[in-house]
Amino acid sequence: MRDGLADHATTTRGRNVRPRCYGKSILNSSCYSRFSMPAQLAPGSFSLGAVFCWGTSDFLGGVATRRASTFLLTSVTHFAGASLMLVLALLNHSTFPSRASMGWAIGAGLCGGAALAIFYRALAIGKMGLAAPLTAVIAAVIPTLFGMITEGAPSKPQMAGFILAGISIWLISRSEDHTRPEGLGLAVLAAIGFAGFFLCAKQAGQGSALWMAAISRGASLLLTAAIVFLGRQPREINLRSAMLGSIAGFLDSSGTALFIRASQTGRLDAAVVISSLYPAITVLLARFALHEHLSRWKLVGMVAALAAVALIAV
Repeated sequence: MRDGLADHATTTRGRNVRPRCYGKSILNSSCYSRFSMPAQLAPGSFSLGAVFCWGTSDFLGGVATRRASTFLLTSVTHFAGASLMLVLALLNHSTFPSRASMGWAIGAGLCGGAALAIFYRALAIGKMGLAAPLTAVIAAVIPTLFGMITEGAPSKPQMAGFILAGISIWLISRSEDHTRPEGLGLAVLAAIGFAGFFLCAKQAGQGSALWMAAISRGASLLLTAAIVFLGRQPREINLRSAMLGSIAGFLDSSGTALFIRASQTGRLDAAVVISSLYPAITVLLARFALHEHLSRWKLVGMVAALAAVALIAV
């Protein structure tokens, strides 16, 4: 059978025969090769999809957390995301991953679940336009370094990106009134968790991105739910926050599946740094929807952070 959407229906002995992957998602790795998207464009396309999903999800989650318990809201988010991925995996008849892949997916979920709750808290108590880029830069640098150690020395543009990332972190973190901005410490902690998620997701290997996203979000749900029920966390949430959290969960899990496909079809460092451009979406939404004010130097730092991510991807 030839590649291309037009060739999904082929003729055999006068009968129209549809291939096994007809109607299935390109997030199913066993079916992806049958589509005609150029190989060099696939990782970037998946990563850019993750950018829009994660950026919008973080904005909605940050807004919802301001009037709800952080870990309870995150549990709602993970439940919605895991449910969506489970339904899609079943509808697409995706192949269930191996035991080793499941283990790495669970590890990714534990890291990402805790990191997302901490990140939402950072967004709630601080400025989205500051916490989001800082988290993205640090979360991108750690797995990129790992990728460079295992895959070769960095290029000159990548080295320039690391230097620019350090400058951007300083600009974003500096206080205009000589006091420490709120939420930045939590943003750094969340970044370390997200870096762990990136590394574990890559190690999960080839397999159904839908199933691995469902498993990872299920693990995230178990972690945050245990913290809510076993700890002394507040259990307050209103209907509006629950709805926003559910939408954020749909988008977050979709971004996770797209990132997994990006890492499966390309290099880890490229997938990470391109996906880490998601704060641009969060910042834009915060600026226009919440009218957040940013000083000139912090704006320069944000631009430098995004430029650093782009340079590291070269």
